Formats: sequence, C-alpha cells, structure tokens
Amino acid sequence: MPIKLENVGIAVQDLDATIAFFTDLGLTLVGRDTVSGDWADTAVGLDDNHAKIAMLQTPDGTGRIELFEYIHPDAIQTEPTLPNEIGMHRVAFSVDDIDAALKIAASHGCYPLRGVANYQDIYKLSYVRGPSGIIVMLAEDLTRS
Repeated sequence: MPIKLENVGIAVQDLDATIAFFTDLGLTLVGRDTVSGDWADTAVGLDDNHAKIAMLQTPDGTGRIELFEYIHPDAIQTEPTLPNEIGMHRVAFSVDDIDAALKIAASHGCYPLRGVANYQDIYKLSYVRGPSGIIVMLAEDLTRS
C-alpha cells in the first residue's frame, strides 16, 4: 500500500499570528476555512467541533501544515512542549539563510531555545519557540553553495 504524508496539524491560539509567522518564513497560504458539523465531529473525535483552519505549503509544494484555532470546544492551554517530551516534537524546515530566518522569527517574538548549532560544518541548526509554543527547527545546509 503506498502512503504519502498529507500534512502536519497544529492547534494554535491565534490563527492569524501563526499564519503570519509561517508565511514570513516562506510558506504559502493555500486556503482558509471554518469547519463544523457531523463530518468534522467524526473526523476529529470531538462533539460540536468548530474550528477556523488554514493550510500552508512549502514553496516546493511537498510539505503542508494545517493550523487549527478552536472555536468550540474551548482550546486547552498546555505548557509548551520540551524537546525531550514524548509526542509531537517539532516541525522542521530547510532554509537558505538561517540568520535571515531567525530575524524573521524574532520579528514575531519567537526566539531560539538556545542559539544556533553547527553540526560538523554540514548544517547550522536552531530550535525556535514559535507561536503557541510550537517548536520549529530551522536548518541551513552548509554544503550547498
């Protein structure tokens, strides 16, 4: 059976702010909608599910993120995920210029957990705490000229 990754879904506190963060980093907003009804309840597993959603896509068209801002039931605020917690860990993106990407993230009030690491002069990497506490890994391939 062939399988293909469709998207990664992330619940957020502020849909507009999170869209701005990811589009400034280079993703494209594919579409927005509000979803509710029996089909949404069944698919998600929540009664009276009602959410604003947005689909974003990487420039090459191969990666997608679906963002959800719940209208009902109320979103449950949790502590931000730590890198060593079990469960959804992070979303990772390749960038051409990590310093430029970090400046964009900072303009949204989002900063690295600890700075920028150099992995064997192959990658510069940084984990950024994004909107709604999302961990976003940015990676610059140093072997590309």
